[in-house]
Amino acid sequence: MTSLEEAETEETVTCLHMTFYHPCQEDKMMFRGLNFCKREQVRADEMAKFGRDSNVCHYNLMDTRVSRIQFSLQFYRKLNSSEFCFEIKNMSKKTKLMVDQTELGYLNKIDLPWKCIICFGDYQILAEIQEGESLDYFETHLHLAEVPILQERCLPSLQPVPEIGISSSSFPSQGKSPMESDENES
Repeated sequence: MTSLEEAETEETVTCLHMTFYHPCQEDKMMFRGLNFCKREQVRADEMAKFGRDSNVCHYNLMDTRVSRIQFSLQFYRKLNSSEFCFEIKNMSKKTKLMVDQTELGYLNKIDLPWKCIICFGDYQILAEIQEGESLDYFETHLHLAEVPILQERCLPSLQPVPEIGISSSSFPSQGKSPMESDENES
């Protein structure tokens, strides 16, 4: 047998990609406590905590308006399934946490969708889960956004609507005039 045949099968690791944005990040440097350079491993039995208390939180946000522990993420495997998930819990008594369109009060928790936007105060975080197989740990990979995440994603409700509608010069008229119809007619 060759060493390749004897080698253990390489296990993929679940990775949580998180892209951070705050409008004052250049002036206030609130993300200076985060490591944007490389992936970090987190043991599966540990909770990933985000907040300003560096004694409790591994992911520090340097901002007095952020709670000591703003939110936590728990890695788990669904019952009778091989699927791994994250549960997000709001740990702030003062600030509501928005996960997409769901508002979480203090100690409320939900499953983190595979792709979602987390908001609190002026903070916007795009979270994306890359599936893996490892039971022992997961990884986080942090990114910094230059523009607002909500603006960058062009959510339908935020797109501008032209005041005059579509220009008729864009579509040749083919000799047909518009017809009016009554919805009650057959």
